[in-house]
Amino acid sequence: MKIRNSLRSLRNRHRDNRLVRRKGRVYIINKTNRRFKARQG
Repeated sequence: MKIRNSLRSLRNRHRDNRLVRRKGRVYIINKTNRRFKARQG
């Protein structure tokens, strides 16, 4: 999982990327291609 201070560029890498907020952190998750995972904060 990548830890980034800006997730906007990572969201555009794949069309299934979703931006999710959990426990005060922002995550990029992808159900179809699971190597696209990132967290902010």
